[in-house]
Amino acid sequence: MGGRTPYASIRAVRVLLDYRPALRARTGVGEYVHRTALALRATAPPGHQVAVFSSSWKDRLVSPAEGIACHDARAPVRILNWAWHRLGWPPIEWLAGPVDVAHSPTPLLLPASRAAQVVTIHDLFFLDHPEATAAEVRRDYPALVAAHARQADLVVTVSNTVAAQVAARLDVDPGRIVTCPNGAPDWTPRAAVPADGPVICVGTLEPRKNIAGLLDAWTLLLADGLRVPLLLAGGAPPSAAPLLERLTRAPLTGVARHVGYLQERDRRAFYERARLLVLPSFDEGFGLPAVEAMAAGVPVVVSRRGALPEVCGDAAAYVDPDDPRDIASTVAALLCAPDRLEDLRRRGIERARHFSWQASAQRLWEAYAQAVTRRSAR
Repeated sequence: MGGRTPYASIRAVRVLLDYRPALRARTGVGEYVHRTALALRATAPPGHQVAVFSSSWKDRLVSPAEGIACHDARAPVRILNWAWHRLGWPPIEWLAGPVDVAHSPTPLLLPASRAAQVVTIHDLFFLDHPEATAAEVRRDYPALVAAHARQADLVVTVSNTVAAQVAARLDVDPGRIVTCPNGAPDWTPRAAVPADGPVICVGTLEPRKNIAGLLDAWTLLLADGLRVPLLLAGGAPPSAAPLLERLTRAPLTGVARHVGYLQERDRRAFYERARLLVLPSFDEGFGLPAVEAMAAGVPVVVSRRGALPEVCGDAAAYVDPDDPRDIASTVAALLCAPDRLEDLRRRGIERARHFSWQASAQRLWEAYAQAVTRRSAR
């Protein structure tokens, strides 16, 4: 972004984050908004404020950290989203009081009467494959994303790959786009790759993650006589029923297993058991599990798609997600090459050090300052 304003030199800014994606299980966007809220609070200049917003009939919002204010509306999320997306009403100030920045962690705006409007766009997979997305995303995102992105005072992306897509495909001025990558966890990496242990895949069992292709690859490995445990960690929406059913049948039964969503307290231990992480996604706007694995000292195999090459650099082995045989042969070759696994472990640890939630939050504060100025001008 050009014309950067030192964020400590402007008047105090009140930032409100839509925390609803983190209200229950913190997958993808939920983890992003939770970590961003914590990092903004940790890096806030004197006088600057961070607050979070939620709406639900059943689930009550609890502040993610001391010093972060909460605004908890007892409103059904589906009804509120429909009104926001379709009517642009009610303004967030009606529900949360005066704020200077209203930041949505999704591509669609929070309506605001005076606040600068900010959206985060994690990827544009929903534009090309709406049929592979959840109902509300399928209904609203493809139809509205371009208009909302152009109206936003600031568009945040988590990779340069997505930033370029937003500028080109949504016709957004690059001067209103800022890239703030996701961060790596503050883990001490393990000292070596274990000689045994499972291969893992972390992510919601949704079509974009290509779990079906991974199971095809495991079927090929088993046919070639390589019996290696595969653990799938992540939520399972209704669309994942065929995948879960495959795990109960030969040849995968007893070899591949779904362990469900990982609570934060269990995540590090899960990674540390693994010999290898495989992320065969058709598209990723960042690929947080790959960075988490690298931070833990786990070698990674990822798709040569989306932002994964940008994020992983030379610290990963790459596969074609459309080719289960390529996935299978790459995994088999690595499992039989301890020196190569050790090289990837070391490269991954170094690569993970490039990603910091706090560094991204500091850049975000600067971008907020410009968004406030831009909002005032219009």
